[in-house]
Amino acid sequence: MNDLNLNLTYINGKDIAKLAMTDAEILDAVEQGLLAQGNGQTTIEPRVHLCPDPAFNGHFNVLRGYVAPLNLAGVKIVGDFVDNYKVGLPSELAMLNLFNPRTGVPVAMIDATFITDARTGAVTALGAKHLARRNSKVLGHIGARGTSYWNVRLLNSIYDFDEIRVHSRRPESRNAFAERLERDLGKKIVVTEDWESCVRDADIVVEASRLERPTPLLKTEWIKPGAFVVPYGTMSAVELSLTDIMTKLVVDDWGQCKGGILGSLRAHVEAGKLSEQTLHAELGEIIAGKKPGRESDDETNLFWHRGLSLSDIALGHAILKKAERMGLGQQLVYA
Repeated sequence: MNDLNLNLTYINGKDIAKLAMTDAEILDAVEQGLLAQGNGQTTIEPRVHLCPDPAFNGHFNVLRGYVAPLNLAGVKIVGDFVDNYKVGLPSELAMLNLFNPRTGVPVAMIDATFITDARTGAVTALGAKHLARRNSKVLGHIGARGTSYWNVRLLNSIYDFDEIRVHSRRPESRNAFAERLERDLGKKIVVTEDWESCVRDADIVVEASRLERPTPLLKTEWIKPGAFVVPYGTMSAVELSLTDIMTKLVVDDWGQCKGGILGSLRAHVEAGKLSEQTLHAELGEIIAGKKPGRESDDETNLFWHRGLSLSDIALGHAILKKAERMGLGQQLVYA
């Protein structure tokens, strides 16, 4: 082992900030991962969870996958701890490990906190690209955590909304969220004090709430015909009737969505409202052209994504390559 002379690349959060990944770079990287999935060129192991102690009000998600066109396997561990804001930390902190899939040799360790946020927003935006109306002009967004920023930013990069509404449980959180968006997007953000005024009759509705237990706060009657809805909170915030009004039900990976105890549509799976029979497609199948996306303005569509290891690996790969071009990152001795 000591004679192998192996190195791996370590990329920390400060170096990732210096990379200044553009919206287009993020979307393109994540889309390539989804395309590989749609073409059957990936392996996805369903995520698993580690709950150290219920008193900590959080858990770890472990995501694993392989993307053949990138010649990379990867494992990401992300902590999701709701009370982190009380000690000045993001709720989600993550690390991505990339490996050579043929030998198991470690390739890179990357701070995946940005990756988690940005790839989640990219999947939301790519879902809208294929399933929302092209003339969507009003966005209603519930939630203000890290992934929320990239949901709004990347959606806006595609749609250039006339109106963006945001809401979250804590006023200080939603106000700070709106201020950041206004600064970065250069447009007025409407801060609402309740769920209904945020999402009623919006063209695109994203629910990224952080509930302690399933609570149907988003009412089906608020969703207008022709809208596109993305619920992805860990705990369900939607009514059981939400899927009844949908033309197409799409997920990121059915293997992950059909199992486990968490997720915004868990009750819908258990009730048989979301099943192999009612599922229209995985998003990768649509991107690969194997299933149609939106086919008319009359469709009311839903996209549920639980988070793909493939998206982490694809964006991690793009970050690794850009860091190499810019001379960023550190070489660590492995063996």
